[in-house]
Amino acid sequence: MALKRVRRSHVGRYVAAAAVLAVVAWIIVAFARGQIAWSVAGEFLTARTILVGLGNTVLLAVLAMLLGIVLGVVIAVMRLSSNPIVNWVAVGYVWLFRGIPSLLQLLIWFNLALIFPVIGIPGLFEWRTVDVMTPFVAAFLGLGIAQSAYASEVVRGGLLSVDSGQYEAAKAIGMHRLKALRRIILPQAMRVILPPLGNEFIGMVKWTSLASVIQFSEVMYAAESIYYVNSRVIELLFVATFWYLAVISILSILQSRVERYFAKGARHG
Repeated sequence: MALKRVRRSHVGRYVAAAAVLAVVAWIIVAFARGQIAWSVAGEFLTARTILVGLGNTVLLAVLAMLLGIVLGVVIAVMRLSSNPIVNWVAVGYVWLFRGIPSLLQLLIWFNLALIFPVIGIPGLFEWRTVDVMTPFVAAFLGLGIAQSAYASEVVRGGLLSVDSGQYEAAKAIGMHRLKALRRIILPQAMRVILPPLGNEFIGMVKWTSLASVIQFSEVMYAAESIYYVNSRVIELLFVATFWYLAVISILSILQSRVERYFAKGARHG
């Protein structure tokens, strides 16, 4: 007996799609009818203060991330050291800087002069801490060091993903441990390290907004300085939102291309 083919109904799928579209339409209508002067947002989108803040945001994110990666690699290598003292110093470093909120770290660095009024080497060179610890320096150190604690765990995970035989092979040909890490282990670990580090970099762009608390002129602080004057709060917040999304979109594209580049070896292997 021939069986009759019955098409499967997708009522639930259609209901869910309709619900999602209804919510999206409601949000669009709410923004369209809301008390938002979009012309004002467009006017300040390319304001000099905003663009300067955007440049400072990108600069701070890049430099803080570089500091975080460099320190993170060092701490990750220390974590893998057979020396118990070195190992525990690295463990304590990660515990400390992962445990303190990034905003709190920025505030501590910015107010470091209350603990160390002068920094330098006595008798050779000294500076007043309040002159050295500018908002940029405090944000750079606070965000970079905080990031290094997270980056170290990412790097350590990547190093551990490489087969132990690679270490033994490098040792067998007389290669020093650090040289083996640089020439053999790290290049192989990059496929594991890059995706989470790329996400951390994208997160760093957003973390720079914390620097507005210590009056560093990044995008968020620039937007705040304008809406404190003209009271166009929501418009300036959307201006900041636009530029954050623009930068993060570009970084996401670059991240995917870099990941594909380092994945070539894995595909052909």
